[in-house]
Amino acid sequence: MNKQVVSIIQKDQLIRLMLKGERLDGRKPEETRTISIETGVIDKAEGSARVEIGDTKIIAGVKIQPGTPFPDTPDVGVIITSMELIPLASPEFESGPPREKAIELARVTDRGVRESGAIDLKKLCITEGEQVWMIFIDIHVLDDGGNLMDAASLGAIAALLTAKIPGERYGIGEDMPLPVRDIPVSVTAVDIGGGIVFDPSMEEERVADCKLTVISNQEGAIAGMQKSGNGSLTVDQINHIVDVSCRKGQEIREKFLEI
Repeated sequence: MNKQVVSIIQKDQLIRLMLKGERLDGRKPEETRTISIETGVIDKAEGSARVEIGDTKIIAGVKIQPGTPFPDTPDVGVIITSMELIPLASPEFESGPPREKAIELARVTDRGVRESGAIDLKKLCITEGEQVWMIFIDIHVLDDGGNLMDAASLGAIAALLTAKIPGERYGIGEDMPLPVRDIPVSVTAVDIGGGIVFDPSMEEERVADCKLTVISNQEGAIAGMQKSGNGSLTVDQINHIVDVSCRKGQEIREKFLEI
């Protein structure tokens, strides 16, 4: 039996469950899986975190070093985010240069940090036009059980929250905490045959018509959105996803009080 036939059978099964308000793993449509966040997992990084959302596991590391600012922002620090989808994490991942999925995940994670104003980048200026602190966020997927987007976002901000600027190492003042002033949270939903479910599992992602990620900040404002997939969403569906995502974002944000 080929993958397309399996996908159709599985999609029909998920839709039948959805009509009864159920999901394959027993969750309700808006219910998210258990989230676990552990920080300080990489000794040589300025900040690090391990995040688990159900079966999905990622590890994020932050490296900070002085560098040259961009010409159009001479007094602003730099953020560079990358993501590694190693073959051991999923049979669908391949070795080699970053693929489209990895690039999309890194860009959305980066955008969430940047557009929410999570870090006061102006405080990362050392000498205007010459030297600023550069923040490198590296995310590695250990196990893909679905919804890598939210796991990557949580891992990035958790690692940043515990990161310190290594001033002493480079002879640029004292070590100090990274100036984090907001906690953006990513919440992802998928459309399966017209039904919306949140925090999709791998099985749900595979058969989804489209996916929408909403990134909200502490005030409940939207800091970013990303749609993927060929399907479309109605205005009512989008409003529903935004409303639930902002509410879920506040609930998930409570996890960071434990860090």
